Amino acid sequence: MLQPEHLSVLIRNRRSVFPASYNDRPIAREIVEAVLDNAQWAPTHKLTEPWRFKVFSGKALERLGQYIANYHKEKDPSLPDIKYQKMLKNPVRSACVIAICMKRHADANLPEWEEIAAVACAVQNMWLTCTAYGIGSYWSSPSAILNGQDFLQLAEDERCLGLFYMGYYDAEIPDGKRTGLEDKVVWIEE
Repeated sequence: MLQPEHLSVLIRNRRSVFPASYNDRPIAREIVEAVLDNAQWAPTHKLTEPWRFKVFSGKALERLGQYIANYHKEKDPSLPDIKYQKMLKNPVRSACVIAICMKRHADANLPEWEEIAAVACAVQNMWLTCTAYGIGSYWSSPSAILNGQDFLQLAEDERCLGLFYMGYYDAEIPDGKRTGLEDKVVWIEE
């Protein structure tokens, strides 16, 4: 059985690790599948399982970077070249990038926020799994991908909630910081 202290260590060591820190080491498909398999064990009201994923790897990473960079350049012609280049290169620096999508289930009669929350829980499972494997990851939500229905070939009842970048890294990741619970918790005992 999993020891609570092991779970606490995993949760407290989860970090956003950005593509600039990734190395060239590929992630085995079996590991990506394990990350996605753990994602689908997230809580989901009425078992709608609203999460959907599109995995970009290989040459598709170049196409993703071009789409994101060009989308933003089109929306803002004065976009600094350094930002354009970062948008262009971040996907290629990654071992893979996963589009985090959501499929609404109208017949389940659930508020949209519950479906979004379920997808967010799935992403947390992905993040924790990456942490356990020593893989850096982070969730990004550029407007290019939030408005990328055509690029991602999404169905009418689907939408994209962001991109999940993944890659092995060599850099030392700083410790996380959180403030205490005293300003965040009210105990109601009577």
